[in-house]
Amino acid sequence: MDAQPIGAQAPLEKRPGAHKQAEQTSQQLGETSPQAAFAPAQQAACATGSAPAIAQGTLAPTFQELIMNLQRYWAAQGCVILQPYDNEVGAGTNAPATTLRSLGKGTWRTAYVQGCRRPADGRYGENPNRTQHYFQFQVLIKPSPDNIQDLYLGSLRAIGIDPDKHDVRFVEDDWESPTLGAWGLGWEVWIDGMEVTQFTYFQQVGGFECSPVPVEIAYGLERLCMYIQSVDSMFDIVWARGDDGVTFTYGDVYLENERQYSRYNFEVADTDFLFREFEAREKECKDILAHNLPLPAYDCVLKCSHAFNLLDARGVISATERTNYILRVRSIAKACCESYMKHVAPLYEKNEAAASTQVNATTKGERHE
Repeated sequence: MDAQPIGAQAPLEKRPGAHKQAEQTSQQLGETSPQAAFAPAQQAACATGSAPAIAQGTLAPTFQELIMNLQRYWAAQGCVILQPYDNEVGAGTNAPATTLRSLGKGTWRTAYVQGCRRPADGRYGENPNRTQHYFQFQVLIKPSPDNIQDLYLGSLRAIGIDPDKHDVRFVEDDWESPTLGAWGLGWEVWIDGMEVTQFTYFQQVGGFECSPVPVEIAYGLERLCMYIQSVDSMFDIVWARGDDGVTFTYGDVYLENERQYSRYNFEVADTDFLFREFEAREKECKDILAHNLPLPAYDCVLKCSHAFNLLDARGVISATERTNYILRVRSIAKACCESYMKHVAPLYEKNEAAASTQVNATTKGERHE
């Protein structure tokens, strides 16, 4: 695994042999949990004796300030700041603002916080680094700008991390999502030995080539905030701090959620209902696609995925059945992408072309005045 220190721009082109068949190591549909390797990485970062993320004497930003700083920064780069997608997803990448909008030729820039659910990752709130629910901050820009690495480093400065004072490295880690028929050339971003961000140039989504190539930046908000605030448990993260000194921690907001949802995911969820839900959502997805409506159909894909993840957490799916369910989700996901390319992407491209024509006409008129 090669580590690129800052200064060398991450290449845009597809490299020979870059597309490798990823093994399905996670117990759920979606990418490997970004929390899984956090604890040893955090210990390694501490062992380096590197400078603290925030200068001494400076109050570290709260969790919500971290989010707002990232939103302001990427808004200034022309991104649409979306609100979280209102459906269960295993990763911010799976939200339609990334998965579907990566397809087609139209320009797209967005940034948003996304709550993510990985039922099997729950630990009843007893593990300081691993939970069944967490947050990502997602950025997608299409086409990918030539200076995207500099823009990313600028986002670190916006949240109080000076790249010149820390060991920031881009470590090769290509990405693949078998359930979405998607893959890309990627890098993990390490700061002082700890992974905080995933950086990916999408090459294919839903079996379709991405042209132009979009770039995705996915920040792990909890681990990033733990690093900035120098705390060892995500539940100790300061979420909010009032002018009167009253603070709320991540644990105040979400610890009881973790306890209850872990119990639901592992012990209580009705498996008969979940099997029926998977079948019903799969059928509904196909019925919706028959009406050329890929956007609501894609909601059903994610409902199927979440139902499967809950069944997996309950331990009622065999290895053979697991493979079959993954293939079924992949099939309807690719069908949604195909319908999107046919019925939705051309609309965005047409609207963009019309807007460009109007701008050119206005500019031409101003020159003649």
